Amino acid sequence: MLSACAIAPEKPAESAAAPQPAAPAEAEAPAVAEAPAPAPEVLPNTELTGDLLFRITKAELEFKKGQWQGPYITMMSLAQQTRDPRLAKRAAEMALTAKQTGEAVAAIRLWRSLAPDSDEAVQYFLGFAVVADDLGEAEALFEERLKKAKPAARPLVMFQMQQYLLRAKDKNAAFTLQERVLMPYDDTLEAHLILSQGAFSLNDLARAREESAKALAIKPDSELVVLTSAQVSGDIDGALKQLSSFLDKYPKSAEVRAAYARILVDNKQFDEGRKQFLILLNDQPDNIATLYALGVMSMQSDNLPDAEKYFSRFVTALENHPNDERDPSKVLMILSQIAEQRGDFDAAYNWLDKVDGSDEKIYLAARMKMALLTARKGNIDEARKQLAELKPADPNDQAQVFQTDAQLLRDAGDHRAAYVVLENALKRYPDNPDLLYDFALVAEKLGQVELMEKALRQVMIAAPDNQHAYNALGYSLAERNERLPEAYSLIDKAMKMAPGDPFIMDSMGWVQFRMGNLNEAESFLRRAYTLRSDPEIAVHLGEVLFVKGDLAGAQKMWQEAQSKDPKNDALKSTLARLNQSI
Repeated sequence: MLSACAIAPEKPAESAAAPQPAAPAEAEAPAVAEAPAPAPEVLPNTELTGDLLFRITKAELEFKKGQWQGPYITMMSLAQQTRDPRLAKRAAEMALTAKQTGEAVAAIRLWRSLAPDSDEAVQYFLGFAVVADDLGEAEALFEERLKKAKPAARPLVMFQMQQYLLRAKDKNAAFTLQERVLMPYDDTLEAHLILSQGAFSLNDLARAREESAKALAIKPDSELVVLTSAQVSGDIDGALKQLSSFLDKYPKSAEVRAAYARILVDNKQFDEGRKQFLILLNDQPDNIATLYALGVMSMQSDNLPDAEKYFSRFVTALENHPNDERDPSKVLMILSQIAEQRGDFDAAYNWLDKVDGSDEKIYLAARMKMALLTARKGNIDEARKQLAELKPADPNDQAQVFQTDAQLLRDAGDHRAAYVVLENALKRYPDNPDLLYDFALVAEKLGQVELMEKALRQVMIAAPDNQHAYNALGYSLAERNERLPEAYSLIDKAMKMAPGDPFIMDSMGWVQFRMGNLNEAESFLRRAYTLRSDPEIAVHLGEVLFVKGDLAGAQKMWQEAQSKDPKNDALKSTLARLNQSI
């Protein structure tokens, strides 16, 4: 939970073959100035002779063909002859591309010697030195960079050092290095901030708290410092108290309030967390992160109108910030689902149409859902045309397209056409468990129970942990009142795999009913209906109650089923079979 306060979380160490220059950690604007512009690069006055041009061009062409050693040697040799740092840099790039660490280091050393004032060369060297745990020379460079930096820019250099050292394998040695290098700057909050975070990463909470307290004493109104102090406290209640106290003094501290709100939510104090997010939204009505958080919280509390409101504003705010790299695809999918639930198919379709191709899986899911919505509006041919235009490369994705095609045909009542689609799909992907499962369901609808059972048993072989296959076969046997002991065994196996699945509970209740165990049947069906008020579960529970003589209870369940789905086939057939009406 306290990670909500984290300032500079550790990232996985990058490959030693190609470390990149580190980015500075986030810091408060007043405390960190921009880095000074690099000094103009001093280049040798070397004549570009025909021979030199030929050797460079030849090396580049060979490198483009996949060779690295010859071009690398050429560039190193020419760099030494001409004293041009650009050629040494190019040699380093070639070695990095070829993942040749030793050669890359040699080239970077040459590059630094030819361009001693090149900050880029220093950054590349530091990246390699830290990853290789060669901290001696790195320490000298860190000290030199801090001494040369102007006071206003020095915090940035400190945070850059911190980011580099996150990659060190020996964390204790890296922390000790920071202690030595930062000692002359003991009067700065950034030094204590970095040491606090370093001690915290080593699980030295006492030292972490000591350093954060020193930083707080230097600048008590610093959001960055109080966030670090809360993070290293190691105590949720203490952190909440600390952040709350800070907000009482500085109510406009947005970053602190956001962290406070996240910790409250993680600590299941949802009402207070929501209150804090609403305060943030009041101050910044278009804050993307706050809108997203409120949308998620609304979804978790099943408040769909609020979720739709906040997520809609999130999408609009994101559109107004084109440089923001957040992907709205998942939010668009949620908005579509909410619109569909309230019967607004046009709005659902339009949300899906905004999903771009940045995430191929989500894009495919959106396009398939758009086809289903088109079919639900009555245009089956257009829906199938939309699906036919989808050409995913992945076989599993292509199988999903076939499944969706069959689903829209089933939803339209054309089980024969769905059967043909799935039969043809299985010729291309004979072992796909999802296709086999859907084929089994369609086969049963057409009365081909032997084919259904064969397909489900294939699913059990291809995906032995697929509880739906066991449940479907068990339920089918129970529904037909056949081989009830086997039906019970299949459903029991499915239930052990997914004990909280309401539909498997429904199957267990139904097989118990078929076996004459009315009390057990009612118990399972009531549990299932509590978890999921599905019309078919209500129909089953109603029949059990009817057989037990509770006609009023049965009528109540059937009425609830009818209110949820007036055209439900199971309800119609049950009422007709029992000669009942509601």
